[in-house]
Amino acid sequence: MTVLFLVVAGFIASFIDSTVGGGGLISTPALLSLGLPVPYALGTNKLAAFIGCFTSVISFWRAGKIKAMAFKLMPISFLGSALGAYVVYLLPERLMKNIIVVLLIAVAVYTYRRKDWGDTSSVKELGLQAVVGALAMAAGLGFYDGFFGPGTGSFLIFGFLYLGFDFVTAAGNAKALNFASGVGAFVSFALSGTIVWSYGLIMAAAMIVGALVGTRLAIKKGAAYVRPLFLLVTTLLIGKQVYDIFLK
Repeated sequence: MTVLFLVVAGFIASFIDSTVGGGGLISTPALLSLGLPVPYALGTNKLAAFIGCFTSVISFWRAGKIKAMAFKLMPISFLGSALGAYVVYLLPERLMKNIIVVLLIAVAVYTYRRKDWGDTSSVKELGLQAVVGALAMAAGLGFYDGFFGPGTGSFLIFGFLYLGFDFVTAAGNAKALNFASGVGAFVSFALSGTIVWSYGLIMAAAMIVGALVGTRLAIKKGAAYVRPLFLLVTTLLIGKQVYDIFLK
């Protein structure tokens, strides 16, 4: 029953996460429900998630939905994530949750109001200001992913949309950076010994399948599928953070 539970939770989490992020809303509580302490649940989830994320990256790349710029930004996301995981105790968690709720609401409102945003790509050649912004996004969100995490996928997609990419390409670019930051965080958890490898590898196998199905559906359906899923997951993330702040 435990194996079946891990497989189902891993597939559903990866199916969502493969396109717009937010899979941790499912996989982390699933691991916690099995009685794992929080550090072990987070570490085990990172093991499974980065393997599933790698599958998404390969699928998006083969479909031509990841641009060269994203690959160049990956080392910066990796270093940012490793640094974030290293200084995880410097800022109060409650402060981070308050800030993230405000930012996620802003992302959701802006995206909802721009009805045709991300339907087509308007990227030709990035100027110096856009390049600097992309570097700051990779470093800052990589750091945030290693430090705290919730909403990283939403923020990355929003950032690439703002640079002019369409929704599917923005999702592909975001997964490339998310993979790099996930590896950085995974290395930190592995070195600290807070991974249950048997659970993580079982969930990872299911996440590979979920990622394949999710990315292929996103590539086939395009913005008409990715946009509403992005808004749904962002809204759920807002609800989760509000619950943690005021009701938990």
